[in-house]
Amino acid sequence: MSKLKLFTIVTCLSLTFSFAQKKDYKVTTVAFYNVENLFDTINDPKKNDEASPIMEMRESIRGDVYIKKQKNLANVIKRIGAELSQNAPAIVGLAEIENFDVLQDLVNEPKLKKYNYGIVHYDSPDERGIDVALLYQKGIFKPTHTGRKELIMYRNGSSTKRDYTRDQLYVKGLLDGDEIHFMVNHWPSRGSEEANRIKAAKSSRSVVDSVMSNDPNAKIMMMGDFNDGPYNKSITDHLHAKGKKRQVKSKELYNPFDKLFKRGIGTIAWRDTWDLFDQIMVSKSLITKDYSSYQMYKAGIYNANFLQTSEGRYKGYPFRSFADGGFTGGYSDHFPVYIHLIKEVD
Repeated sequence: MSKLKLFTIVTCLSLTFSFAQKKDYKVTTVAFYNVENLFDTINDPKKNDEASPIMEMRESIRGDVYIKKQKNLANVIKRIGAELSQNAPAIVGLAEIENFDVLQDLVNEPKLKKYNYGIVHYDSPDERGIDVALLYQKGIFKPTHTGRKELIMYRNGSSTKRDYTRDQLYVKGLLDGDEIHFMVNHWPSRGSEEANRIKAAKSSRSVVDSVMSNDPNAKIMMMGDFNDGPYNKSITDHLHAKGKKRQVKSKELYNPFDKLFKRGIGTIAWRDTWDLFDQIMVSKSLITKDYSSYQMYKAGIYNANFLQTSEGRYKGYPFRSFADGGFTGGYSDHFPVYIHLIKEVD
């Protein structure tokens, strides 16, 4: 028997399945989602939140749009990876959120509240007023250290004029007792120079190097909207991520989304071309065959039919929330991505 055989559910938190060797495994999902401009309806004088699509709408409809947007996102997050895990993701990295309050509203949505998500978030100096964050099910993951790494850049080679962008979020903790390090990224946009994303890659890589200098076998998961694909130099040459497991050397990362991209699958579409900016990469210690602790089993893109534009010129594209100055009723201009982790159950 080479295929996985699902046969029973072990609590609401995990699913077991069996190989021919009759070993049972627990499945846990780690996800990342660029949620497309999750802003509240309150004008924050400390942020450029007037650039938010919601703030550009009539004040009388902002509240309804915000509520619908939150409900939509909760419905998506609950489903990511659930076909196999029978549970919402244990870990969810997010991009394009405004502040802690919108995260609090999100985890309190009826479809997510029962999962008891905790929040890790820091305000960043991004000129659009958007941050990254990490949600975690408190019953599965226990943070032991959190921090942020500021990405300092300057405009057009200037040594004084800052180009403010998102911080990089770092969270270390115990996932069912296994120590894992998470990084959540939202690198500078394609509207900026490639050099800025290379600088972001070097910054992220420095965190990996620091962690591995203390523990060469550390389990690291690097996730985010990198605004570069698996093929770009920022990922391959500077983050040192490989698309084939056998190529991954000590202290390098494995990028399972390289294979998906080569199959023509993406998370974002532009001018009839798919790209895969949303990725999760893992350290070598997560691709061994030692299933006494968590190992990567499978990577995927959650692109269910309801997340796709159903008709017209953009049929099949992500069903975005905002277009032409209005709310479409959609979800995001990105599809979420995920990795299933598995380990043996006694």
